[in-house]
Amino acid sequence: MGYQKTIKNPISCSGIGLHSGGKVRLSLKPAPLGSGIIFKRVDLPGNPSIPARIENLINVNYATSLCQDDVQIQTIEHLMAAFAGLGIDNIIVELDAAEVPIMDGSAAPFIYLLHEAGIEIQSQPRYYLRIKKSIRVGGDDKFVMLSPANEFRISYNLDFKHHLLRHQRASLVCSEDVFTEKLARARTFGFLDEVMELRKNGLAKGGSLDNAVVIGRYNILNEGLRFSEEFVYHKIMDSIGDLYLLGYPLLGHLMAHKAGHSLHSELTYQIINQPDKWELISGVEYKEQQLQQQKRFTVYPQLQRANALFQRRAVV
Repeated sequence: MGYQKTIKNPISCSGIGLHSGGKVRLSLKPAPLGSGIIFKRVDLPGNPSIPARIENLINVNYATSLCQDDVQIQTIEHLMAAFAGLGIDNIIVELDAAEVPIMDGSAAPFIYLLHEAGIEIQSQPRYYLRIKKSIRVGGDDKFVMLSPANEFRISYNLDFKHHLLRHQRASLVCSEDVFTEKLARARTFGFLDEVMELRKNGLAKGGSLDNAVVIGRYNILNEGLRFSEEFVYHKIMDSIGDLYLLGYPLLGHLMAHKAGHSLHSELTYQIINQPDKWELISGVEYKEQQLQQQKRFTVYPQLQRANALFQRRAVV
């Protein structure tokens, strides 16, 4: 966790765009130290590239999209979440269309691709953005907030006006294992009436029961959920992908209530605009601090037991 990562070998896949419905070929390639995440449109003259940074964010309506010099990359959140979940700092993403393929609606296929390509640890430390003072956006009904913490924890609360999804909540530490085993497998979801409206507006052309969980008026149209918390896990996964546009992994506690891409991105802007509320810490330094903290937790109970034993002998 202390050093930057890329992938060892190039790897590719094909799929369709969730909103465009068009075929897309995606290729992942290793990148040198300090490159960050770079998207390239290989279908356009000159293969223009767009760094995955918050300053290039253009749209958060039903997906997270980037734009630079009139070149767009759409629906990046699941792929970005996979990079964040596995701690990938430097990578080149080549696309022959404007939209990242939706695959099965989750980040799991991208996790598989990254593992198949192999993870390579590079020679320089990565940096973490550690929250020092709380940052909050939104109102009383919908909000997101980041508070200080020595880990990246997310507590997310859903509340929809639908009897199948009235309330759902989860709180967890976003380790690589938790991301891979739980969050990455959670699929995107939507309500049937909203899907029909999106299609009327030229969106969700590639959506189907193969790449999304669709909630009807009385039941879920898919054969079943992957786990009972799939809806809230997917929202957590989206937030991880959106916040990775900061360019750094986070150390803090994200608390969200009825949030989405819009509030995630607003929070990201606020973090950048309030540098007094965070600091950058190298992964090597952070790892050393964690080891020292573990030692204290291990030694302190031993000292307590030794002192108790001493007191009993003194009484005798």
